[in-house]
Formats: sequence, C-alpha cells, structure tokens
Amino acid sequence: MNFSILKTLNSQVSRKYITGITGIGLIVFLVEHLIGNLTVFGSVGAFNEYVEFLHSFGSLLYVAELGLFILFLYHSILGISIWLNRRKARPQRYDIYSSKGGQSHQSLASKSMIYTGVITLIFIVLHLAHFKFGTVYTTTLNGEEVRDLKRLVIESFTQPAIALSYVFVLALLIFHLSHGFWSACTSLGMQHNKTSKKIQVGSYGFAIILMLGFMFIPLYIMLTGGEGSLISY
Repeated sequence: MNFSILKTLNSQVSRKYITGITGIGLIVFLVEHLIGNLTVFGSVGAFNEYVEFLHSFGSLLYVAELGLFILFLYHSILGISIWLNRRKARPQRYDIYSSKGGQSHQSLASKSMIYTGVITLIFIVLHLAHFKFGTVYTTTLNGEEVRDLKRLVIESFTQPAIALSYVFVLALLIFHLSHGFWSACTSLGMQHNKTSKKIQVGSYGFAIILMLGFMFIPLYIMLTGGEGSLISY
C-alpha cells in the first residue's frame, strides 16, 4: 500500500500537480513580498517598521522561512525532475510541437522553464546573501535601535550593476511565472480550450504586472540616485 502511494506520488502527472500547487504557494508569497517591499516608498520608517514587524514573530518567523525554503527547494527539485524525464522520454528535439488535444501551448516561456528556474534559484541565493546577511546598518525606530535595511536597499540599487541585474532576472521571471501559473491551473483541472486560453492570457498579464511592481523599485532608486520624491528621509 505504501509502495503504491509512493509510486503514485512519484508519477509524472503527480509531480506536475504538486509542482503547480507549490508554485501557486510561492506566487502568493511573491504578492505579499511585493506589498512589503513597496513600503520603501512609504513614510521615513515604514520599510524598517515592516521588517521589524516580521521579526516580532520571533521563532515563528524562522519556522516560516524554513517552510518557505523547503517549499521552494521542493518546487525546484520537482521541476528539474519533470524536465529530466521529458528529455529522457524525448531525447530528440522536434521542430514542430503538437498535442492530441489540438493546438499546442508550447511557447518560449514553456521551453525555457528549466533555465529561468535555475537562474531564479541562483538569484534567490544571492538576494538572501546580499540583503538578509549583508551589511548591517542601524537606525532608531520608536526609541529602539534596529537594523536599517532601507538604507541598504537604497544604497544597493543606486549602483547600476546591481539594479540592472535585478531587473534582468525579474524580466526572465515574467516568462517563468506566466507559464507556471497557467500550467498550475491546467494541472488542477482547468483544461477546456476556451478557459485554458483565457487563463494563459491572464497568466501573462498577472506575471507582467507583478514583475513590473518589483522592477519599479530598483529602477526608480537607480534613476533618481536614491533621492526621488517617493523616498522619504
């Protein structure tokens, strides 16, 4: 019985299903993360208050971060395994893609998923190393000394090399998220031709809007030298 369950979970269909669910979970996190990041354009202490609010959860924050890390790692492993199985099953590339159900949804986004996924994985490691474990500045907030992460963000994105590298990776994420969100929906049962096409278009729109929100932060800081009217000091 246990072997049967493991065999089912390890099937290509189950892995696609689980990849879709974990992907949606990560998308929810990205939406929340963007909302928090945009507080850098709020009042003087808004961004650092947001950071301290998260830290106020104490050990629960570490549990959440560990859970998020496991979710992302599991999502990555599943995605890589699906890609490897496809290469094994279809070692030769085809010039024309087709499917039994009609028009294929193969696109640049779908064919580059493994590459954009790996780049995203590397990006996240560097992102954490830079901001979570990077230079520690301090400031006073509500009478207490706290980490001034806002200063590090602004200082970092006034450097074109850092800001533009972020924008580049975020642009690639548009492809990964758009196809990933559409694929997750179809894996969860939304497979009718008309519905699937609408979801595909909506996925691109959602991914573009979400990533433009993230891109705006480094671009605005870089182009204004960190002294734009939206940034309070």
